[in-house]
Amino acid sequence: MTAAAGSPGAAPRRAFVPSWPKRIALLAVAAYVIYAASLLGISWERFLIGMDEGARFIGRMVPPNFTRWELLLKGLLESMQIAVLASALGIAISLPVGVLAARNLMPASVTVPMRVFIGACRSLHPVIVAIMFVKAVGFGALAGVLALVVASIGFIGKLFAEAIEEISLKQVEAVRSTGASFMNVMTFGVLPQVMARFIGFSLYQLDSNLRNSTMVGIVGAGGIGGTLFAAFKRFDYDYVCAILIAIIALIFAAEIFSNWLRRTFQ
Repeated sequence: MTAAAGSPGAAPRRAFVPSWPKRIALLAVAAYVIYAASLLGISWERFLIGMDEGARFIGRMVPPNFTRWELLLKGLLESMQIAVLASALGIAISLPVGVLAARNLMPASVTVPMRVFIGACRSLHPVIVAIMFVKAVGFGALAGVLALVVASIGFIGKLFAEAIEEISLKQVEAVRSTGASFMNVMTFGVLPQVMARFIGFSLYQLDSNLRNSTMVGIVGAGGIGGTLFAAFKRFDYDYVCAILIAIIALIFAAEIFSNWLRRTFQ
């Protein structure tokens, strides 16, 4: 007879049993990382050369040049306006899209097209979408606003739908049992359960759009990005440094404002 587990003669059990499939999978991932790095020309020597070139580049950026602060301020204000307008429109569109994409409220014939639409909005980077809108509507802030609206729908619409799918249906059924209309069910049965999360998602998207609004300008969609790209092309690196400092300050200010809003409304 074999010794019972826990008896003096029983063999000690290992606390962590090795999983060979997991080890093989990790080795395969590590091997692929090394293989991909070799194909892409990534090497330690190249990294060291890049660090040296980067140090010289930073040396040319210091001290920052704020003499053209009027142009800098104009670009920052335009980026902020693009971000705020795109966030407002994107959130306003994402709310009904998220409701229609929620599988616990809508039939599959409605949720599937809505989820395909959300997935399409999330598939492309805002800069690529901005290039398409620049070709469609021309250079300027309108292209940037439209590009960030698409990005907002892709992100906020997905999160809205997932938040609605996690609610308790007991409250929804209680409101429905009173004979309430669909809008009243949404107002009194759904939104109170997810409003705090909606506010958090919306504030995060505003922060994201502020950052993205500085990028879409590089392709001609308005904002400080165009000024930054023009400064790079002129090798005006001290002005580039001033623009980067201003962008960082704008993002920090937006973060402080977002935190204040969260404390106020949540």
